[in-house]
Amino acid sequence: MTLVEPLRTGPLATLNPVAKLGAALVVTVALLLSIDPVSAGVALVLELVLLAFAGIPLRTVLARTAPVWVAAPLAGLTTLLYGQTSGTVYVQWWAVEISDGSIALALATTLRVLAIGLPAVLLFVTIDPTDLADGLGQLLRLPARFVIGALAGLRLVGLFAEDWRALTLARRARGVAESGALRRFLGQAFALFVLSLRRGTKLATAMEARGFGAPGRRTWARPSVFRARDWAALAVAVLVAACAVGAAVATGSWNAPLG
Repeated sequence: MTLVEPLRTGPLATLNPVAKLGAALVVTVALLLSIDPVSAGVALVLELVLLAFAGIPLRTVLARTAPVWVAAPLAGLTTLLYGQTSGTVYVQWWAVEISDGSIALALATTLRVLAIGLPAVLLFVTIDPTDLADGLGQLLRLPARFVIGALAGLRLVGLFAEDWRALTLARRARGVAESGALRRFLGQAFALFVLSLRRGTKLATAMEARGFGAPGRRTWARPSVFRARDWAALAVAVLVAACAVGAAVATGSWNAPLG
């Protein structure tokens, strides 16, 4: 069981997980090279156009990307109030200064969070953890012990919510859940931590007993193949990144943080 059940329909679900990670990485690196609204805005528009052909229901998109839609305006608001001051200052009160520079930087930050977060979330929710482990181990040649251990841990993440609910019900049944909210939370969090350590220890012992820690080359039950459509997905990501960077350079808005 995983924390979020992966989507198994639509063109994105047919891509190799390694291709999805690569595509998200290409766009992310390109947008991190500059803080400007043009590159982030162009990338966001292109991503929304591609999203229209992804075959993911709008309700699912909004539900899965809700944290990004909340985080982006908050990041922009923080930058607006406390960002670098330049140009005309419109509001100045204690540490808060709103100026032309902070407004432009807030807009760029909001767009960049959306342009990076939306594709990353949508690509992640279509990845099956087992398929990802197969790709990392077979295509990227990562150590099998690391890949399988990470897969086993990821499979247990979804149990946290169930364990938390079970601990809440158990504490209520014992009459110890009516104390202060902070004290109750800390006590229950510590209990969940101990439970997780015990489960992790048992899992590690069981995996070691089954030979998952044995040296030598490991075989894989399901082959992970990098097909033409996976290369096409990487090419589309490179094209989106190139268009975003090219538009920013052409309009003169390119603003590298270290430049």
